[in-house]
Amino acid sequence: MSDTPTKILVPAEELRAFAAALLGKGGLSADHARTTADVFVWAALRGIDSHGIARVPAYLDLLDKGVANARARIEVESSTPAAAVLDADHAPGPVALGAAADEAVTRARTTGVAAVGVRGTVHTGAIGYYVSRIAEQGLVGIGFVAGMPNMGYTGVKGAAVATSPLAIAVPAASRDPLLLDMATATVAVGRIRQAKASGTPLPAGVAATADGTPTTDPEKAVMPLPLGGAKGSGMSLAFELLTSVLVGAPIFTSFHSDDPAGREHRQNALLIAVDPAAFGGPEAFTEAVDSTLATLKGLPVAEGAEGVFYPGERSAAVAAGRAETGIPVAPKVWRDLTERAEKLGVALPETVG
Repeated sequence: MSDTPTKILVPAEELRAFAAALLGKGGLSADHARTTADVFVWAALRGIDSHGIARVPAYLDLLDKGVANARARIEVESSTPAAAVLDADHAPGPVALGAAADEAVTRARTTGVAAVGVRGTVHTGAIGYYVSRIAEQGLVGIGFVAGMPNMGYTGVKGAAVATSPLAIAVPAASRDPLLLDMATATVAVGRIRQAKASGTPLPAGVAATADGTPTTDPEKAVMPLPLGGAKGSGMSLAFELLTSVLVGAPIFTSFHSDDPAGREHRQNALLIAVDPAAFGGPEAFTEAVDSTLATLKGLPVAEGAEGVFYPGERSAAVAAGRAETGIPVAPKVWRDLTERAEKLGVALPETVG
């Protein structure tokens, strides 16, 4: 028999309702709790467990400490139909970026292309969710996020820039949308934590010590290195300019200043919606997307490869499977959720089997 703890399987809707109930007890309104839970379950369905249901305890802590504002007064500032800035007032990322995605879609329906910046939110979660939300409306979604510096920059000693992500979602006619969701780091910070917990050496060139020295020792590693060296660090800096500086809330400059407030956690974002109708027939566009993806998948498969996949295809297949069988929750995460539920008086969800 294996001594390895078995993961708990929970139906997606049960997990969504459970997470929303916990977040509601944490101070969020029922609507905002559902929105935040939906982002976590979306990620969990697709196998992005680092941004899935395991995030609930961390968000409860952010709310309890006041880092995340449960009663944020979100305001939209705009001086032109095609652009706006959403002042998040430290609202949780799912609340702020969910609103920004909807705002971008509404504006793009009129202007063809619309951009909505988000100023002063707290942990955006999986940004693939927000661009997918735009793509579900038949528009192309593009998103950038900038956060607190926690990654090296080529030539700099120590942490300099953030592991800022980029996501693009393109709707198709009969296939799952193309979804490119990537960070500017070689690995996620969570991957380093997992390696430390298991004592597993890290691959060469993916992580560094506090002073920026590359290391494979998970005990010494504290930050990821930029993807592609100067390319990844350059992208991160560009995203800081496209989000933080553009909305008048620089993170990089204040973080590296002598002002203690510069180290207070916050993130900024920019979401862009592009309406294919502004460039011609939307049906012709999505059909051409289908054709492009079919062409890719019809190319010769390299020896040893499992197949040819476009970005987002495999995660969509994982989501379909988990929607049928349930979402696996790691034993440690389940224990943490159980303890939080008991403390807050929330009933545990029904599990599979």
